[in-house]
Amino acid sequence: QVQLVESGGGLVQAGGSLRLSCAASGRTFSSYAAGWFRQAPGKEREFVAAINWSGSTISYADSVKGRVAISRDNSENTVYLRMNSLKPEDSAVYYCACKAGRYSNSDYRDYDYWGQGTQVTVSS
Repeated sequence: QVQLVESGGGLVQAGGSLRLSCAASGRTFSSYAAGWFRQAPGKEREFVAAINWSGSTISYADSVKGRVAISRDNSENTVYLRMNSLKPEDSAVYYCACKAGRYSNSDYRDYDYWGQGTQVTVSS
């Protein structure tokens, strides 16, 4: 079992930055791949970024590429999502997730554990 707790969301003006954190319980977190997803009201959950177990393989959605950076610190059991140049369309609940196995992907259905989400609101 892995429990995930996100933090760092909030209200920010367009063009601003936020860093989301996802703290994981469990001593085997380093063996899990992790990802960030988001869901806006009335929309499906969508992929944002993913990282493999070691941090050596990273992928991003086209909509955020160049503006966000995912990273992890396995010694701290934490995954981060740094978001820059935020836009109003980035407003959503952001979820951290992890999946058994070392390799990440963009399909939310493959992820086994989810946090409760943290709200990001970008004002224009």
